[in-house]
Amino acid sequence: MPRKSPIFPGPRTARGAVLAVLLSNTDQAGAEPLRGRVTLAAIVRALKRKYHWPIETTSFPSNAIDGRATWATVYSLPEDVIAAALDKGGSDWLRSAS
Repeated sequence: MPRKSPIFPGPRTARGAVLAVLLSNTDQAGAEPLRGRVTLAAIVRALKRKYHWPIETTSFPSNAIDGRATWATVYSLPEDVIAAALDKGGSDWLRSAS
């Protein structure tokens, strides 16, 4: 079964904001917080399932500020996916998202 081509969500949506960070290949630490009740994990899941983006997930043990053990998750796109997306209209889409 052939893989479906990724689809760009609306540039000024929460999904668009998350995809813009992933495509720009920058750290999310400075990103504006998501508003409402939706979680980052839910947005990533939608980008994977509904929009067909092959987002990779890596989780590792971490410590919370109060000393409790927790897990941190990093989301990323493979370099070749980013390059292909930017070549196929992603650069224009990123400009419209900012």
